[in-house]
Amino acid sequence: MTSKLDLWYAKLVFRLNTEKRMATARKLASLLRNDFTLMDALGRLEMIESHGGTKPNEPFAIVMRVWQKNLERGMSFSDATRGWVPPEETLLVTSGNLSDLVVALENVSRVVDGTQRIKRAMLSAVAYPLFLLLLTFGIIILVGIYLVPPLAEIAGDNMVWSGMAASLIWLSDFSLKYWLVFLIGFVAIVSIIWLSLPNWSGRLRVWFDKLPPWNVYKIQMSVGWLMSLSSMVAAGITIPDAMRMLADTSNKYLRGILEDTLHYIANGDNLGNALQNTGRDFPNREIIGDLAIYADMNSFDQNLSRVANDYLEESVRKMESISNLMNSLGILIVSGIIAWVVLGTFQMQDQITNVLT
Repeated sequence: MTSKLDLWYAKLVFRLNTEKRMATARKLASLLRNDFTLMDALGRLEMIESHGGTKPNEPFAIVMRVWQKNLERGMSFSDATRGWVPPEETLLVTSGNLSDLVVALENVSRVVDGTQRIKRAMLSAVAYPLFLLLLTFGIIILVGIYLVPPLAEIAGDNMVWSGMAASLIWLSDFSLKYWLVFLIGFVAIVSIIWLSLPNWSGRLRVWFDKLPPWNVYKIQMSVGWLMSLSSMVAAGITIPDAMRMLADTSNKYLRGILEDTLHYIANGDNLGNALQNTGRDFPNREIIGDLAIYADMNSFDQNLSRVANDYLEESVRKMESISNLMNSLGILIVSGIIAWVVLGTFQMQDQITNVLT
């Protein structure tokens, strides 16, 4: 018997282990292509994951058994897997037709692999600059609290400082009095920015989407949306239906954009023109122009897929460029602060020496 704790742990592991989950999707698609029934394919995967039945409580084995039981109750595959995979993956396997399910599973792997690439690029663009920012804060606090006060004590209260030495004395006074306020303010600003990324929508957000880190987040969201949309359209879902389904499972930021776009689509605009009329510049002007052209041509699903793949590659390169720029800027700032501290310390020592001699 599988306990509730085993089920909970299996669901947690299955959702977190994206790489193995995608490998499972590819194996399932391969078995279906080779004329296995869906139940037989899940059974074969369950036997592999449970090591021939000797380890029935392996997380992925539990997942395969649960899916089989859900299918036996008459559920569609998307309903059977609901809650076990992220909502965006459930959307991509909405078809109950077996041949379409094979394509859908392959699309899941393609979309998730693409979004993982852009997430890694986003993390690279944000993580190191944030570390440098924390390092800068740490240097300022340590210098102000531990380095400057002993030198100032040697010089005495009547010492008149000048140049960089005076700026270090000011830094020390500020650090001793307000370091906690500064720390709380820093954490508060970072938290507000972080919360604003998925939750802030509206016209003002359009201007902030041109600045880091909002522009980085916009790229990530637009890549995931475009790849998901292309996969759903390729599976035979109409653009309005796909847009509504994606909007229902999106955060507030993306949902606001998709709902505005749906409003214009309902008024007769094609996808590209609808995106243009929202004024959100989402994903960007070039993609909007391409979609406006391809929407009125044959084989729109193929063109949409090509646009999505090209945009993924372009976005990864853009993320890398943003990352390199922000890293260089962060290193420059840290180097400047270190140089300021070193030169200021030398000036303090020189001025102390001049007074004492």
